Amino acid sequence: MKICIATGGTGGHIYPAVSFARALQESDQTTEILFIGNNDRMEATEIPALGFRFIGLDARGFNGSIIAKLNAAIKMLKSRSKAIRILNEFRPDFVVGFGGYVSVPVLSAAQALKIKTMLHEQNSYAGKANRALASKVDAIVTCYPENAGQFPHEKTHLLGNPRTFELKKSQTDPKILTTYGLDPEMKTVLIVMGSLGSESVNNVMVEVLEKLRGASFQLIYVTGKKHYEHFITMIDEDVNLKIVPYVDQLKLMRVVDLMVCRGGATTAAEITVVGLPSIIIPSPYVSNNHQVLNAKSLSDSGAALMIEEKDMNADRLVSEITALVQHPERLHDMGKAAKTLGKPDAAEDMIRLMEKILKGN
Repeated sequence: MKICIATGGTGGHIYPAVSFARALQESDQTTEILFIGNNDRMEATEIPALGFRFIGLDARGFNGSIIAKLNAAIKMLKSRSKAIRILNEFRPDFVVGFGGYVSVPVLSAAQALKIKTMLHEQNSYAGKANRALASKVDAIVTCYPENAGQFPHEKTHLLGNPRTFELKKSQTDPKILTTYGLDPEMKTVLIVMGSLGSESVNNVMVEVLEKLRGASFQLIYVTGKKHYEHFITMIDEDVNLKIVPYVDQLKLMRVVDLMVCRGGATTAAEITVVGLPSIIIPSPYVSNNHQVLNAKSLSDSGAALMIEEKDMNADRLVSEITALVQHPERLHDMGKAAKTLGKPDAAEDMIRLMEKILKGN
């Protein structure tokens, strides 16, 4: 079988797509996979580095001035023509779009060629590209009940985020905390604001970590690579505090007691599958405010506590972290609620849905 995957722009689109590709390969080693994305975004280097075939398009989003939007429309038409040529050459059985504006010309080309198509929406509020494509695809896979009213009901399936396939493959390492110089027997809080970190949160976090110095629990604070050198000039590590530029997040999530994090779709999927209590500080710098909506979905279910960045200060964050760690019953209840939302078999369920569509069922 041949599968084409269209994705790009951000890690939130790219990494679930990569996990789906890996699940496809595990399901059938003869499956051929082709990724199509933007030729100037992170997927152009990241996906080939992971060992997958990749072809780039020069697509643009419809943002900015009238001239910019006109140029974007021209590039979109050219990208669709190139996508038709690529698909005619590759001849896929199925094309799956994971969002980002590059999905539009690829799935439009697939539909013109009568190839079956599927969309995956990672966030609780659907992106523009997926909303534009929804009426013509054969199936739509979502991660949140809130998506139900955003897409045609008859072809929308609440299956979850295939990124959880990676989490299932990640083994628990009970000794991982010792590699950070921490005590595996102590309660541990992991604080991470995405792979790049957050300058605005870092500014508050110096005061937070100083106030938590000497607490009865330990902390790992992930600054993000570009912020690390500056951050460690402002605060010293302690026996209960480890400051690092990055971590193996999937492994640590299995052994920590509480996570303070952003509200990205991939992180939300991971904490629900693990059943990890969380304090979510959604990024206010994303389209459609989707991180707030993702976090609200978890918060309303009792799986997380949401603090919007505009409402965050050191005293409040210290108070919330301390209160949760000191009340294990609350952590247990939040973890249990998170677990009920998790969909660990999302990738496999997507494959089964795809196969069902191909069979005409």
